[in-house]
Amino acid sequence: MPAAVAFDFNGTLSDDEPLLARVYAELFAELGRPLSETEYFEQLAGHTDEEMLVRWFGRSDPGVIDARVDRYCQLAADGHTVAAETREAVAFAAGHVPVAVVSAALRRELDAVLGGSGLRQHLSLVVSQDDVRRGKPDPECYLLAADRLGVEAAELLVFEDTDVGVAAAKAAGCRVAALTRTVGSARLEAADELVDRIDVATVERLLCS
Repeated sequence: MPAAVAFDFNGTLSDDEPLLARVYAELFAELGRPLSETEYFEQLAGHTDEEMLVRWFGRSDPGVIDARVDRYCQLAADGHTVAAETREAVAFAAGHVPVAVVSAALRRELDAVLGGSGLRQHLSLVVSQDDVRRGKPDPECYLLAADRLGVEAAELLVFEDTDVGVAAAKAAGCRVAALTRTVGSARLEAADELVDRIDVATVERLLCS
């Protein structure tokens, strides 16, 4: 049985990647270099805002990142992107082991949606981009989560939805279940297991079997 569970947030706990794709597309178009949904999912999904801006514009800009987070919070802070079955799965996991969110997102957007969805009460730890120097696919975030939870990284069951996130968790030595809805199964072959949903049955099987 894993000693703790860590969930990625965007696209994993929160089914918000289409919403994020729209926000980035609108903002990047305003900045003079349009971004298609296909380009977002193929080239940018899973990375930090800073890395996305460097990849797309050649440099980062804190003002642009703030604007992106503002737009996201306006659309998602009520928590509607977190499905009822996902909320139940997190509550189930928290009844058995410590649960963390480990995300490339910034703390203020995580706080907004975790509060709006009611997930915060079930969490022992949140690791955001604010807490690390290097974003996914670097393993720093998962190594930090394991350390703060007081477990070995190999004892951490991770749920991710992008190849970038899977790479980070595997490099840390974690066991990884990859949710296929964001980038599809072909890009997630490095995961230990593929899943098509996060619900109580899935979490119970991976935690208790």
